[in-house]
Amino acid sequence: MNNPFLNNDPEVENPDHADIEVNLLLEGIFRLSGFDFRQYNRSSITRRIYYRMKMDNIPTITRLLERVIHEEVFLEQLLNDFSINVTEMFRNPSFFRAFREQVIPHLRKYDEIRIWHAGCATGEEVFSMAILLEEEGLKEKAVIYATDMNENVLQKASKGVFPLHKMQAYTKNYMLAGGTNAFSEYYKTDHQYAYFHSDLLKNIIFAQHNLVTDQSFNEFHVIICRNVLIYFNPVLQNQVHHLFYESLSKEGFLGLGDKETLSFVDVMPKYRELAGGERLYQKMY
Repeated sequence: MNNPFLNNDPEVENPDHADIEVNLLLEGIFRLSGFDFRQYNRSSITRRIYYRMKMDNIPTITRLLERVIHEEVFLEQLLNDFSINVTEMFRNPSFFRAFREQVIPHLRKYDEIRIWHAGCATGEEVFSMAILLEEEGLKEKAVIYATDMNENVLQKASKGVFPLHKMQAYTKNYMLAGGTNAFSEYYKTDHQYAYFHSDLLKNIIFAQHNLVTDQSFNEFHVIICRNVLIYFNPVLQNQVHHLFYESLSKEGFLGLGDKETLSFVDVMPKYRELAGGERLYQKMY
């Protein structure tokens, strides 16, 4: 666990010392904030620790812990560093095409549809789902619950404003995902940003929720959690999958990221795979 930015610090270069320091840091963060990163993928969380050390010229993890304990603003900054916010609209378009073709027909039978986007980050995939539901004539009877542990990214998500320079890539994704309109119909622009129509927000509820420490808050027909669980260790992945299973209605649907799978979790036998390679599953019982 060598620090690539602080190779001259003997304490950091000692793997045993570094592991102890990281454990103490994560324990301190949990006690101070309630956010539990102790079962996150260790290499991923360590990279974020070292990034903050480099940015603030902090020589050891112990010194960083001191600032976490005594500076509330610094703690908030580190929590933001730990939050995973990598996303894009219609990411992995084949997933959304498979959802349109294989899940939407099942959803038509419901009088109301409840969808949970867990770990929604800045909301690009939430808006993707809202657009898909509108095109399939289901938006008016659907409620999308978009949650994340990070309040700052939730505030950004709730505005529906995204950088204009990303629209070309998002338009390509949209078309590959089976979009039926001109993507530009869903937003207006200025010289810097794309502002998605407020009508898309009408049935979206943004709320803070921590997958590690919080419980289920509703019963859902669909749960989407893509490329979040890869940052959790196997024990935590199993815990979260139990949360999702308990939160899904009978014959509900679970969507994961392209690097994630149910293969090694306890609840795997209770699902059937809908689309080969697309990480779409249906709860069987």
